[in-house]
Amino acid sequence: MRLIALARSFRARPTLPETTGPLQFRCFQPDFAPRDPDAKPKKYKYPAFYDPYGPRPPPSDKIIQLAERIAALAPEERCQLGPTLGERLRLPKLQPISTEGLDLGSQGGPAGASKAEEKKVEKTAFDVKLEKFDTAAKIKVIKEVRTFTSLGLKEAKDLVEKVPCVLKQGVTKEEANDIIEKIKAAGGVAVME
Repeated sequence: MRLIALARSFRARPTLPETTGPLQFRCFQPDFAPRDPDAKPKKYKYPAFYDPYGPRPPPSDKIIQLAERIAALAPEERCQLGPTLGERLRLPKLQPISTEGLDLGSQGGPAGASKAEEKKVEKTAFDVKLEKFDTAAKIKVIKEVRTFTSLGLKEAKDLVEKVPCVLKQGVTKEEANDIIEKIKAAGGVAVME
């Protein structure tokens, strides 16, 4: 009987908080220095502006003369300076940035010309969107969604429940039609966008 009571007394007292509890207080850390409550806050001198490169030496006379000569050039000659330096220093040529898909607003003619070209280009990538489904066929629709996506059961269920939603993006027309037919057979309504 005493043996059981003795065993319970050892088990009743957890030893971990006693050993780690005091160490969690900041004042018991070895590098802690208590702050004087009457001390005034320190005032730091900040520079008027931040220069990440630090102080720089003044430019040499050669650089100043070169800058004056460049400033004295005619605007047409200054326009030629950048490409000429790029060739001379063998800098890589800048690639043009595609503005396809960007709305440039009313910036003139090029946007209008690109819209005319867009009408001629036939769409090759399509998105399949689930519009609605029969509540009785919800499980079948979830199973079909899992067959053509790499989603788990929970993710497919969440996707189907937030109808209307895009099921698959960037598929070919044939693949999109195949997915739509499978969803229709399972009891759902999907459309191609």
